[in-house]
Amino acid sequence: MFSWLGTDDRRKKDPEVFQTVSEGLKKLYKTKLLPLEEHYKFHEFHSPALEDADFDNKPMVLLVGQYSTGKTSFIRYLLEQDFPGMRIGPEPTTDSFIAVMHGTMEGLIPGNALVVDPKKPFRKLNAFGNAFLNRFVCAQLPNPVLESISVIDTPGILSGEKQRISRGYDFAAVLEWFAERVDRIILLFDAHKLDISDEFSEVIKALKNHEDKIRVVLNKADQIETQQLMRVYGALMWSLGKIVNTPEVIRVYIGSFWSHPLLIPDNRKLFEAEEKDLFKDIQSLPRNAALRKLNDLIKRARLAKVHAYIISSLKKEMPSVFGKDNKKKELINSLGEIYSRIEREHQISPGDFPNLKKMQEQLQAQDLNKFHPLKMKLLDTVDDMLAHDIAQLMVLVRQEETQHPNQVVKGGAFEGTMNGPFGHGYGEGAGEGIDEVEWVVARDKPMYDEIFYTLSPVNGKVTGANAKKEMVKSKLPNTVLGKIWKLADIDNDGMLDDEEFALANHLIKVKLEGHELPSELPAHLVPPSKRKVPE
Repeated sequence: MFSWLGTDDRRKKDPEVFQTVSEGLKKLYKTKLLPLEEHYKFHEFHSPALEDADFDNKPMVLLVGQYSTGKTSFIRYLLEQDFPGMRIGPEPTTDSFIAVMHGTMEGLIPGNALVVDPKKPFRKLNAFGNAFLNRFVCAQLPNPVLESISVIDTPGILSGEKQRISRGYDFAAVLEWFAERVDRIILLFDAHKLDISDEFSEVIKALKNHEDKIRVVLNKADQIETQQLMRVYGALMWSLGKIVNTPEVIRVYIGSFWSHPLLIPDNRKLFEAEEKDLFKDIQSLPRNAALRKLNDLIKRARLAKVHAYIISSLKKEMPSVFGKDNKKKELINSLGEIYSRIEREHQISPGDFPNLKKMQEQLQAQDLNKFHPLKMKLLDTVDDMLAHDIAQLMVLVRQEETQHPNQVVKGGAFEGTMNGPFGHGYGEGAGEGIDEVEWVVARDKPMYDEIFYTLSPVNGKVTGANAKKEMVKSKLPNTVLGKIWKLADIDNDGMLDDEEFALANHLIKVKLEGHELPSELPAHLVPPSKRKVPE
């Protein structure tokens, strides 16, 4: 009796079971979100339907910047080899979108052939027409970096109305299409060319709602002195602050991303640290790819729901017989009020609504009478997906991350500083003296010994209380001093002998110089008397 009621209840308690995140995303999209999108013409207003390749493809990095900011050089720097179709020069050289992807054979695939390949995530770019497809190619080559990520090189952004018109396609719309699907967007700036042109400003605005994916690189920073670099950095942050409307400060990486000698090597350490951070960010993309796709599907579902409310509201207001044209104009003009009403009625955040001006322009070409009224069953299905199925996929994401903990980008420039003396921080801070036979702490031990013997040692050791009085003079927080104590008290007796005390002071010096403390004491810092003699 009432079996249909029980089935629905069971359905809400027992979400769908999936083997992989990718399989789950595809099934949820096709069975639960796609019907809502098709019913309310979501694809005509916002974004084409997703395909299997969108869920299966490798993480993608999109490079955007004005001409001659080093986008193509940046890709070459990562790959450590040339790629087909590559041209580098001070003038605008790259006039095409180049998808640099992994392939067993080196070669170029033209745009028209690329958009009919179901294995590539570019089929929906067909909508931008031949003017775009003639300037879109895929460069394939066997490179270890490309086994984990793909990189999209874009045409250099120009200034002035003439250049924008001459492209023959909507450049900002193409970038917006890519922004939705990529995992990382890198905006490149030249230290000598900070002006943000009209087209660049338009492009950055097209990347709105994808600020979490954006990273900024201030390239060619080795060409200016330290004092100038500070001013350039400040000017760049000021310019970005006017365009990127986010409450937090956008992350800017400073460096010189090509394989030539540094022109002004004064900031070498800074460039190395910045490069390490940027590489770490890029290397994490494969590990976080499933989570990013899940996040993008949730964002898309929220937008599709809001779109359904807007379309159904417009349909509801349209007359069935007379005065359709006038009513259409009236509704488009009062779209802001409709947004506000939907926001109040359905408790939707203002940030979930599409751009008002763009929506008004798109509605001009639509027949509002052909829109559908609100169909709650479709919306309930999407709500059910967000409430139950997504939670199950989140668990699966964590399981996949645990099963594949070493999913990082390898090869190319990422291998250059992994091992050996040119790894980041090698021979600095806690790593100082790593290659020396003599214990590095011994250099300053006489100075530390003088302090040690003023602390009333008993049987060659100072108590924790007496050592604390001296260590707190460094003004380091107790949490840091506690870690230093743990590293220095090698025999864990709660006291320090002269060697352990010298080691504690050495680690304090390392921290005060701005270096990080090691999680475990490196072998070269272990005092000679505490080292195990090999049998």
